[in-house]
Amino acid sequence: MKIHVLTLFPEIPRAFFENSIMAKAVERGLIDCTLINIRDFAFDRHKSCDDSTYGGGAGMLMLPEPLSAALEAAGVVPKKTDADAAPGIPRRKKRVVFPTPSGKPFSQRYAYELSREEELVFVCGRYEGIDQRIIDLYVDDEISIGDYVASSGELAAAVIIDAVYRLIPGVISSESLEEESFSDGLLEYPQYTRPEIFRGVKVPEVLLSGHHEKIRQWRLRKRVEKTLRVRPDLVEESLKNGVYREETVALIEEMKNGFN
Repeated sequence: MKIHVLTLFPEIPRAFFENSIMAKAVERGLIDCTLINIRDFAFDRHKSCDDSTYGGGAGMLMLPEPLSAALEAAGVVPKKTDADAAPGIPRRKKRVVFPTPSGKPFSQRYAYELSREEELVFVCGRYEGIDQRIIDLYVDDEISIGDYVASSGELAAAVIIDAVYRLIPGVISSESLEEESFSDGLLEYPQYTRPEIFRGVKVPEVLLSGHHEKIRQWRLRKRVEKTLRVRPDLVEESLKNGVYREETVALIEEMKNGFN
């Protein structure tokens, strides 16, 4: 997968791309990352990328001209140009994402969807955001990482990228993904490592037993227990959509009755 990040502060996402699992994925050729400094496409000698908004109001808005030039440098064409492309001209393969508090809520399901794309282009907003014409002409997805406002579009983009790239085959083991939170409508079970006893608290005996089926059952019970306690909304949604296996549904009903 190719990932392009358009930003006024490339040093912020650069640290993310150059460390940990992401750096290894880049080294192995699983991910190709490009940072594009929007200021490089500003028209004046001050490298201005923002201005006041029409109609008044507090704050500054990112200018459309540098952004459009940066997007087109990343190989993105306006949507109307793509829609009207003549036969034989390749269609857009780049999906443009704009992280914004007013976007569609991000989720694990959304991350899986994005992970199947060939190329993702992230537009990192600042100040009061970006000119609506950039959104209308270029952006495919407006995504919110939560019901709050952050000043850095770079951090929001990094959150989305981190959730997406790890789902690309070969980045991490498929076994690690299978029992993660949200993978099947449940949160993850508690995990333990050495020492066996820490400050008087012992690792649950079942995990020391070597009995794989009992360990599986314990982990499933703990996942159901935690999801019911922390995210009852996720349980109700998954029950409604038929996500759970019969064994999980039986555990949910058992625990619900116990709560009552």
